[in-house]
Amino acid sequence: MKIGYPCINRSLGCSSSKTFRLKSYSENLLIEKINNNLDCLLKILKYNREHNILFFRISSDLIPFASHPVCTYDWKKLFKEKIKNIGYFIRENQIRISMHPDQFTLINSPDEDIFKRSKRELQYHADILALMGLDSSAKIQIHVGGVYGDKEKSITRFIKRYKKLSKKIKEHLVIENDEKSYCLADCLNLSARINIPVLFDVFHHSLYNNKESLKAAFVLFSKTWSLRDGVPLVDYSSQAQAKRSGSHTESIDLNDFTGFIKEVEKFDFDLMLEIKDKEKSVLKVMHKLKLSGKTKKTTKKA
Repeated sequence: MKIGYPCINRSLGCSSSKTFRLKSYSENLLIEKINNNLDCLLKILKYNREHNILFFRISSDLIPFASHPVCTYDWKKLFKEKIKNIGYFIRENQIRISMHPDQFTLINSPDEDIFKRSKRELQYHADILALMGLDSSAKIQIHVGGVYGDKEKSITRFIKRYKKLSKKIKEHLVIENDEKSYCLADCLNLSARINIPVLFDVFHHSLYNNKESLKAAFVLFSKTWSLRDGVPLVDYSSQAQAKRSGSHTESIDLNDFTGFIKEVEKFDFDLMLEIKDKEKSVLKVMHKLKLSGKTKKTTKKA
């Protein structure tokens, strides 16, 4: 099991997701932010390697405004070598990578303009992974989207739109069960119709499900992953106390986590901790799991 965290490292004094307001847009500012973000991403990845953290979610803000019409600058050409070198580091150190576009990436929206923007956003994510030289085990995860008053029509629209996506996007795309609109059963329905892997969110499943046990859920979603997709991906969090239902906890609840691991220990998967203190919780979990030898190790590269 490779264990990771999303986007931000709270132990380092840099951010790989610095952006700016659209009204402030300029090529000079864009270049400045991209340089910062790429430099910081490499620092985060080196930190992760030193601590044997082998799974990381790269921020969608790595290249600000990359999919926006305002961005006519050829960032792919200028930063090709820098991004390529980051990809080399990732591959040499066997780090698993994922990305997660924001909630406005909705390929099943009835609004054609929203779909077009979403398609551009997904292509940007696929371009980043391609520039890094990463294979199809690097995943771009999205939610199915809205219900828009008719779930079956919305699923059918998702399928129709999915078929319009580029081959490169499809190689990396996975769908994730959410906490209110599309449960695991809905995602499995979609997967059976278009052969798309299902990334399983444990916390979302606890809030919205079709009465599948955790073990049954793991059996079902694991079958949607092929060898070229890599081992299945799982998101994990738990409820923050004294906050609204669905709020992610600030720090790992080791008792809850231990119970989760005991239920699914026979399955092979890589785990993303969606915990607010990021790498701090990952390190706590890895320390605990090292005692039972569950985490994967890799040879460190310079």
